[in-house]
Amino acid sequence: MAIMISIPAGTVANQEAAQRLTENYNTAITTTTTLIEVSASSGRGMFSSTPSGAPPSMPSAGFGQEEVFINEAVGDEIRTIEGVKDVVPFLEKSSDETTSETISTPRGSFSISRPLYTITGVCLNSMFISDYSILPTNITAGRKLLEGDSGVVLMSLNLSEYYGVGVEGEVKIYEEYFTVVGIYDSTAQGFMGARTVYMNITDAQTVTGQVGNVSRFDVYAEDVSYVDSIADVIKAAYSDLYVTTYEDRLANLQTALNNAESTLAQTQATATQEIVIAVVATSLIVLFVMLYTVRERTREIGILKAIGFSNWNIMSQFMLEGILISLIAGVVGVAIGSVGASFLSSVLLPHISLFSGSSGRFQPSFGSTNPGTIGSETTSVALSPELMLLAFGVAVLLGALGSLYPAWRASRTSPMEALRYE
Repeated sequence: MAIMISIPAGTVANQEAAQRLTENYNTAITTTTTLIEVSASSGRGMFSSTPSGAPPSMPSAGFGQEEVFINEAVGDEIRTIEGVKDVVPFLEKSSDETTSETISTPRGSFSISRPLYTITGVCLNSMFISDYSILPTNITAGRKLLEGDSGVVLMSLNLSEYYGVGVEGEVKIYEEYFTVVGIYDSTAQGFMGARTVYMNITDAQTVTGQVGNVSRFDVYAEDVSYVDSIADVIKAAYSDLYVTTYEDRLANLQTALNNAESTLAQTQATATQEIVIAVVATSLIVLFVMLYTVRERTREIGILKAIGFSNWNIMSQFMLEGILISLIAGVVGVAIGSVGASFLSSVLLPHISLFSGSSGRFQPSFGSTNPGTIGSETTSVALSPELMLLAFGVAVLLGALGSLYPAWRASRTSPMEALRYE
């Protein structure tokens, strides 16, 4: 019964999560129609780095790819292109210190090694902060970074917990100490909830040894009609840089949606099969339990019939017992399902990682226009009152069906044969 109610709850939760992610993805893309991202690599580096002044090189795909950088003077040149409204620089650099973690999935556990944290240097221009949402907005303690801030950081909650430091505390980043002015919730950001510190881009360049370099530029066009021409000019002038536009994000979105639909269809098919198996198993359990009960109580049945019990009386008594057994199982199943629905559904249903096949760079991270990296959304599996009532209804039905044949068999037992049974 616990499995029977956990699977539908898990399916509904996955569908809701997929819908939320799709809406967020659409919103993020719609609000960034004038955004062109210019980066030094096709994806964010995770483990290695390039020394300051080294020329950009083609990174390897996926984890372990090289971190490469762009001279920030390129941003000044891009600003001169016709139709460009703003150019917002970012510096992203992984820490040299790594951490080993064990990741549990429905298909087993595995260990990974990744940087302890990632520095994100942002240009603390008041207009950029207000117009382009370059910082996380889900602040849980303290405040966000403000124009003119230096020597301070905005830290993800998981990193603050790792260091055991709160607001007004100090943390050592690349051999330099910074004061924590704010903490934000990072559960919706990035692969496995990346540990991140945000700081003034000048501070980030200094502590990482990347003075004069950045990782990417967010280029905003004055109007969507300028986007293609700006992108073409940048591609022609800087062939070693990666340029992504609104159309590219739409293509990524379509791929993501196709992946999501395929995964959800697989989940629903698996859920249907498992529910059918659970129903059949439950019915057979009741059937065998009641057959055993009838066999063990043969003499009792004979005595009852000898003193005047009718076939209907015998049959209704055993059917009632079967229904009561199923109801008790339903109560226990709902109790177990209420506690372990998330675990049961994650084990029994295919793992959903929406948008994993698309470029994570253009997926919404903070519910704003800032491109971030979100590959999946945490689903909260909860049993609704309607589902609990349905579970009890199914329990009664299966109890009745499972005990029907044993009860009929008991009612047809001859009193004389029953009394001679040992």
